[in-house]
Amino acid sequence: MTTTIELMRAHRSIRKFTQEAITPEQLSAIMAAAQSASSSSFLQASSVIRITDTALRQQVMALCGNQDYVGSAAEFWVFCADFHRHLQWVPDAKTGFAEQLLIGAIDTALMGQNALTAAESLGLGGVFIGAVRNEPVALCELLSLPKGVIPLFGLCLGHPDQHPEPKPRLPASMMFMENGYWQVHSDAGMKEYDEQVRHYYQTRTGGKKDTSWTGQIGETLAREARPFMFEFLQRQGFCLK
Repeated sequence: MTTTIELMRAHRSIRKFTQEAITPEQLSAIMAAAQSASSSSFLQASSVIRITDTALRQQVMALCGNQDYVGSAAEFWVFCADFHRHLQWVPDAKTGFAEQLLIGAIDTALMGQNALTAAESLGLGGVFIGAVRNEPVALCELLSLPKGVIPLFGLCLGHPDQHPEPKPRLPASMMFMENGYWQVHSDAGMKEYDEQVRHYYQTRTGGKKDTSWTGQIGETLAREARPFMFEFLQRQGFCLK
């Protein structure tokens, strides 16, 4: 096992940070690693908004469900899919296609994962924030995001002030398949995994949370999340055709 693999396998989300700042050298290294991520057709369809203004950070935090670590982390970045830049330099470029949403989302996710892995290699920690999509219109106005740009997720970065255990992942046999999709999985395997997840939550919360993976998924997928999203995407010039 290499140190890179060990680092990636040791990943856990950090939501509590010390007051120590991230150095300019560390920031530069993380940014360089993020930019080195793969890019579909070399479109580089991503932009990152670094929130350094304290008052602005508080406003962003309010739009993200008032998750306090959005305000307390040393760094908070908003990762965006961005085709505005392409239209600025190539006005005749054809945009608005559904495939471009996928390209922007994939490119940006790869960039975000590179950033977090680089940060973890420097002894830092972080957590992704999907709640930047809670009130996307307000966030676009707050950050002056033009048409062709959509916020996808945030990233808190800082020096960890907690050391939670990594969450247990699904058995590899349920996620990695060969020569086709395996539609039937072991009930016993899922039952065992459910118990692992239940034990993880009970231990992490001191018994305050008692749920399995399938129980959590049942709650999460019981209703549509962010039903305004399609209208917002079209407002910003995505998924028009």
